[in-house]
Order: sequence, then C-alpha cells, then structure tokens
Amino acid sequence: MDVTARWRIGPKGRPRLRYLAWLWAIGTVAIALVTWVCVRLDVPFTAAISIYLVLIVLLSLMDSLITSLVFSVILAGFLDFFFTEPKYTFYVDSPQDILALITFAVTSIVITSLVRRLRVSAETMRAQGELLDLTHDTVMTRDQNDAITYWNRGAEQLYGFGREEVLGRSSRAVLQTVYPVPLPDITGMMLREGYWEGELLNTRKDGTRVTVASRWSAQVDEAGHRVGTLETNNDITERRRAEETLRRSQAAYLAEAQRLSRTGSFGWNTSTGDVFWSNQSFRIFEYDTSATPSIELMLQRVHPDDAAAVQRAFDGARLDHLDFDIEFRLLLAGDAIKHIHAVAHALANGNGNGSGRHQFVGAVMDVTATRQAEAQLQKTQGELAYFARVTSLGALSSSIAHEVNQPLAAIVTSGEACLRWLVRGAEGLERATAAVNRMIADGRRASEIIQRIRALSKRTELKKAQLGLNNVIDEVASLVAREVVNHRATLTLELGRDLPPVLADRVQLQQVLINLVLNGVQAMAAVTDRPRRLTILSSPTEPSGVLVTVRDTGVGLTAEDSERLFQTFFTTKPDGMGMGLSICRSIIEAHGGRIWAKTNGAEPGAAFSFSLPAAAQGETWRETADL
Repeated sequence: MDVTARWRIGPKGRPRLRYLAWLWAIGTVAIALVTWVCVRLDVPFTAAISIYLVLIVLLSLMDSLITSLVFSVILAGFLDFFFTEPKYTFYVDSPQDILALITFAVTSIVITSLVRRLRVSAETMRAQGELLDLTHDTVMTRDQNDAITYWNRGAEQLYGFGREEVLGRSSRAVLQTVYPVPLPDITGMMLREGYWEGELLNTRKDGTRVTVASRWSAQVDEAGHRVGTLETNNDITERRRAEETLRRSQAAYLAEAQRLSRTGSFGWNTSTGDVFWSNQSFRIFEYDTSATPSIELMLQRVHPDDAAAVQRAFDGARLDHLDFDIEFRLLLAGDAIKHIHAVAHALANGNGNGSGRHQFVGAVMDVTATRQAEAQLQKTQGELAYFARVTSLGALSSSIAHEVNQPLAAIVTSGEACLRWLVRGAEGLERATAAVNRMIADGRRASEIIQRIRALSKRTELKKAQLGLNNVIDEVASLVAREVVNHRATLTLELGRDLPPVLADRVQLQQVLINLVLNGVQAMAAVTDRPRRLTILSSPTEPSGVLVTVRDTGVGLTAEDSERLFQTFFTTKPDGMGMGLSICRSIIEAHGGRIWAKTNGAEPGAAFSFSLPAAAQGETWRETADL
C-alpha cells in the first residue's frame, strides 16, 4: 500500500477523512463530557490526571500516534485551565502543578507510543495469522513439552482436527506420528543445528494415513533460549503414491527385460556382506526367491574347475575394491552346465577416496546359448575346412599319384636290380644289400607321403606344436609339384634362413599353403603372354615372427576384390564357393596371425601373405577341435 493510500483508507476499509472526522468528533465529545463531569463533581487535580490518562489510552487505541498526541496536548491544556490553581486560567501558581502537568504530558506520550506499538504488533500478528491460514501447508507451533500452541487452517483441512481440539495436546498423540529415524536422533539434531527436515507418516482424524514433507525450526526467545518448535508440513501422499506406482511399473518392465535377455542384476556391500539379487539372478542360479542371497550361496553352484578363479575375483573385489569381469560355469542338478558372464563395478560412498569403494553393482548373464552357438559354429567351420581339404586333395590327385608312384617305381627298379645281383652269388651280395636299403628308404618315403595325405583327408584332433615353416613349405611343394607342371607353370622357393619356430598345427598350415598355391596356379591359367611363375617366399619379421608370401604372375586383383577376398562366399571364380580363403583366414587368426592380399605393384599378378608369431621358448599346446 502506498503513502497516499494510508491517508485515504482507515480501519475496516473506511475512507480516511471520514474516519478522522468521526474520530475527532467522538474524541472531542468524550473529552468535553469527561471534563464537564469532572468540573461538576469538583474532581481533584490528581484524580483528573488519572481519568485523562485512561481517556488517552482509549483514544490511542483508535488511531495513529499524531492524533493521540494532539488529544494529549488538548487534555494537558484542560488540566491547566480547569483543575490547577488558579482555575479557569492557563496560569499555574504552584511549581508542583507545573511538574505534574509535565509528568502528565510525558506519560501520555509514552502511553500513546506503547499502545500504538502494541496495536501495530497485534495487527501484524493478525495479518501473519491470516496469511498462515491462507497457505495450503500445515503450520503448527509446539512448546518444549510438545504441546500444540498454534494450529493453522491448513492443518485443520489436512488432518481434520479443529484448532480447539488440538491446542495444548501433544502432536505425537494427536497425529500418531511415525518418524523415519528414532525421535531422540531428531531431537539431537534440533539441539545441534536448530532445524530438521524429513518425511513423516501422520494419521488424519478419520484414521487414514498421510505422508508429509516436514520441516522443523527451533523458536528462541530474546536471550537465545529455545522456547518451542515451528513445524510446517506439505502433503506429498499422492506424489509418493505416483512415484511408487512408477517404481513398480519400472521394476516390472526391468524384470521382464532381464528375463528376456537372460541378464540378472545384483548388489554387494563388501563391508557388511549384504547381497541383493534380482528375480532373474535367482532364476539363473536356480534358487528359490525365498533364499537369502550371498556370495557363498552363489559359489555352491560354480563348477569345481572354475571355483578357484571365481573366488579370486571376488576376493580381489572385497580386498582391493577392484571391478571384475569374469566368465565361469555353473554345475546344476543332473550335471547340467550353464555358462555365466559376470561383471561388477565398484561405487564410491562419497568420501572422495578409494577406501570408500565398498559398494558393488553388477550383472550376471546366462551366455549358455551363445557359447553353444559358438561351439556349433566352430564345428561347422571345422566341417567346411575338412571338405575344403578333401576338395584340394581331389584337385591334387594327379600330383599325389605322381608323388606315390615315384618311390614305388624306385622300389620296383631297386628290386629288379637286387635280383640280378643275387644271381651272381657272393660277388653281388654287397650290391644287392645296397638295393634293398634303397627299397626300404623308398618305402618309407611312400609311407610318409601317404600319411600326409591321410592327415589332410581325415578329421584329426588339432595339434599345435613347435615347427619350422620351411619344412611345411617343402612338404607342400612336393604335393603340388605335379599340379603346377600340369598347368605349365614353374614353382620357385625362396626360403629365408634361421626362421624362428612357430606354434601351429602342421596339417592346417599345409591346408592354407595348398589353397594359396592352387589359387595362384588357377589365376595364371589364362596367361599366355608371359611365363607362369609361382613363388613361395619366407622371411623373419620384427619384432618376432615369420612372414610367408605366395606370389603369382596371373591376372591380378582389383582394389575392391582385395578388400572382399576373405569374406565368406565371395569368389572371383565362375565355379567357386567362396569358402577357401575364408577358411584360410580363420585358421591363421586362430593361430594368432594375420592374412592379406595385394597386387605385385608394377609387375603382373597378386601376392597372398600371412604372418605368424614366433613360438615362445618351450611353448606347447594341445586342444581337441574340428578345424
């Protein structure tokens, strides 16, 4: 309200000037009437002072300080004129009367000021009370004994109790309050901090429960002593109900998503040992949800062969607060096996240092179907590799026949020579013995050729051992020699010296080399304007490994073909299946190596290369597989 409005509007909204006119008229009449009565009754001077002071108090209650001061001056003049000697003059004979008039004037001013202050305070408190009644929040004050001293209209509407029903009663008894923490803890915080806030569960008059966000503030007197508590409450029942509904909905969706993805969640407090499992985690470990989850309960299901590794992972998490990512197996009823992938992340408790990372949240995934699919894929790849080897042997049939026929022919020749020398008797015995030794050597050579062919044509277990790649290249060269000749090509070996051994399966590396050689020979089939040269090169690589390259002088490769050659089912041959190079890549990568193709630069043809890491000192490996 602005300054002019204060002069226009008086109490109860009356126009200011009208109110002042009415007040001055009433005041003037009252002063005149009291003065007339006192004069008629010949009231003594001191009694008149007392009567006038009462009148001043009454007039002060009706308006502002200025009006009261004006009336005080008028009454002082009336005292001087009507009640001091000599009467009916403004002359004062006695100094005591002068002092009395001064005392009256000062007293009236003090009384007027005090009354005005009380009136303003009362109006302020009334306005504040009206504002508190207008708010929807509940507001109450309590004294030191928890007795309610104020109860606003919002509290009446929320709880249903009228003000008269609760004043002077304990709030805990009226509302049957349920506290989130023990009440002594709240009281202790009020003593230390002077405030507290949290959620309370109160009871309405009709018995229904209501959740409120409550804020308590200590009320203190001028000396700083606590005299009570101001409590404001905001009804959050519907909000909490909506949040709970949303939480349950989200939990239901999450549970269904975990069930569909076969992924469960867990929480673990390493300091207390408390463990939480989601419903899907119970299903994964095949425990009833009534069981109390724990690390020990989970370990009971772990496969004995994996138990030590799992125990180490959990010990590291508990002692060193380290995240973990581990895969292990479960051994369930009926010797059923489950493959589990578990990951967990350590959470800090907010103290800003690593020692607080004792809370873990994680997930357990049932990856049994994935591992079974991988095993099936590996089996399928093995079968494809086997068929590729058989196909390669079919293409090498003439070379194989030639390789076997050579030692057989040598055996026949040596046998005939042996017979001729035996006919000569003792003088030919030495020559016959030499012929027999040649027959034995050629027989062994034929046997070794047949063994290599059988190894390529059979599903044998994968055997990785330390071997020299140059020896493998020599063996392959002898197998493919006839095929190279049939295609009117030449095969050259440029083998590096002092190659480090590699840890590999001999048959699989033979398959890779045979495939690359046959591809090179077939790529040169249409070449008529230049020599058909096939070269196999080997060399050491840095820092430690072996590089093998099969180079031809065929039609070469396009940039697009170079990028797609090793993709499954991609082929540049009219009758090709697109599996040979894909299988070669799988074999080389399974050995920790890399395979690639590129053109010969300025020269015609293409070069297929693969690199393998050198075997560590004393390294051995053996595993059953289909590749």
